[in-house]
Amino acid sequence: MLTFTLRRLILSVPTLLFISFIIFGLLQLAPGDPMAQVPLTVPPEVKQKMREALGLGAPWYVQYYKWLIQFFWIEPKVFIDYLTNSSYLLGWLPDTNFYKDELRVISWQTRSPVMDIVMQRMPQTLWVVGLSYVVGIVIAIPIGIYSAYKHYSVFDQAGTFITMVGFSIPPFFTGPLLIVIFSVYLGWLPSIYDTTHVVNDWESFKVQFFQMIMPVMVLALQTTAQISRYMRGAMLDNLNQDYVRTARAKGLREGVVVMVHVLRNSMIPVVTVIALGMPAIFGGAIITENVFKVNGIGQLLLTALFANDLPMVMTLTFIFAILIVLFNLIADVLYGLLDPRIRYD
Repeated sequence: MLTFTLRRLILSVPTLLFISFIIFGLLQLAPGDPMAQVPLTVPPEVKQKMREALGLGAPWYVQYYKWLIQFFWIEPKVFIDYLTNSSYLLGWLPDTNFYKDELRVISWQTRSPVMDIVMQRMPQTLWVVGLSYVVGIVIAIPIGIYSAYKHYSVFDQAGTFITMVGFSIPPFFTGPLLIVIFSVYLGWLPSIYDTTHVVNDWESFKVQFFQMIMPVMVLALQTTAQISRYMRGAMLDNLNQDYVRTARAKGLREGVVVMVHVLRNSMIPVVTVIALGMPAIFGGAIITENVFKVNGIGQLLLTALFANDLPMVMTLTFIFAILIVLFNLIADVLYGLLDPRIRYD
């Protein structure tokens, strides 16, 4: 199994390098100049120095190297301070200030290092997107299993109707609808996500919980609708197989037949949907974050697009590409765990 995982991991490296080169090349051809908004009274030599400060005076291969290396360079002080939040422990670490001037890619819009801004926004997105995906999977799999086992029942018909509605309605409609119902009319939930809120006691935790309900519900709705339908279809295919009838003929309990034998074989196609759905849910979060004012990477991407901030757009686009390749790798590994035939091919 280790060889199988390492082989998939090694194959993902040239794939990511190729994707990064395509993203960099295409966006380098896009129109846009960070000096376009500089007043005409600024002398040309000052503009040239400003361009060099943003890293635009270097050849394209130097810019590509700087842009690519920022994803993999971790400063010890910044990393440990991020984990421990205690700067008094960091006096013994070596100085890495040379990296700030030499290798950091600067945002055209904020004039700040791109990865610093991304790391500040990432926790908010991970909280909302990660929790919504977990909630969606936890709800979808039992619904799909029971709908398949009791197919054409009232529960199955109702689940089919609700999931079809949930899958058809886009987040830019569901989000404002929930705001109107739960914030405007009922007044139960806050309509705006406060990203500056700090959880340090039970009362602050309740505030955080209530402000996360609506954005998580919007994203989890589509996840639940999609995965439950795939789960139902895969279970129906396996419930009619010969090995199921053989297991029942041997006297195995119905719960063991369904939850052990049928479920494991049914999870193989569903793993693909779950793995590839994670990058898609990040895409849906772009809309949801703007609806609920979540200060995450989705909102950051739209802001960068409107501001023509190409370094930020390139970085966030490559992050989405990394997510796609990473979760494809996770899907391959899970295939090997669920089906030994794939593992040994």
